[in-house]
Amino acid sequence: MTRADTFRALHRGRLPGDPLVLPGPWDAASARALADAGFPALATPSAGVAASLGHADGETPAEEMFAAVGRITRAVDVPVSADVEDGYGLPPGELVERLLEAGAVGCNLEDSRGGVLKDARAHADWLAEVCAAAAGRLFVNARIDTFLRGEPDPARAIERAALYVAAGADCVYPIGAPTAVLPLLRAGTEGPVNVFARVGEGPSPAELGELGATRVTFGPGVQQRATAAVTEIAARLRERP
Repeated sequence: MTRADTFRALHRGRLPGDPLVLPGPWDAASARALADAGFPALATPSAGVAASLGHADGETPAEEMFAAVGRITRAVDVPVSADVEDGYGLPPGELVERLLEAGAVGCNLEDSRGGVLKDARAHADWLAEVCAAAAGRLFVNARIDTFLRGEPDPARAIERAALYVAAGADCVYPIGAPTAVLPLLRAGTEGPVNVFARVGEGPSPAELGELGATRVTFGPGVQQRATAAVTEIAARLRERP
């Protein structure tokens, strides 16, 4: 069984209330801390990695992102999926090889660019090429950006989910979906559903699982909490007796 198969298996047979929880490391040290805490797999957040490299979200050069993912995967023994935004304009075959070279077992791929949704069918065709090139070696999580881009109708997300699953995606990720529509998205979607959670806010991962989440990710939430903790420590260090 390959590492991608191991990761894929973690998504199967999840009971309601027991989603796969994937916190997001942004560097080797954070990856080791999360793996040591007992998480069976990790999922890097592009925004968190960008912050660690001194870039704004969405502005990390591809070379730097793949290098960062490589440092993370080498630091831990658990499977790591990588958020590589919308693929950086790379041809599907090259994108797959770059991910495999970095040690990733999966990837998160967005269906918008520059704040604008891509044509769903054209994106599905591109995803099909990625999946064909991966040949099962990567777990493809297809992000659906309709809610982020001002389209609140769950039907639009479900339509895209169907196209992406048909293209070979292993999981779909309707980021920003309101909690109230999660049961509807779950009922209308084949395969695993990734749900975004805020660290320490809103429904717990278990509650999101009850609503239909197969897996739960946190975006850059863990990295932002860590940065806030460093800021607090820095303030205390500057205090005078």
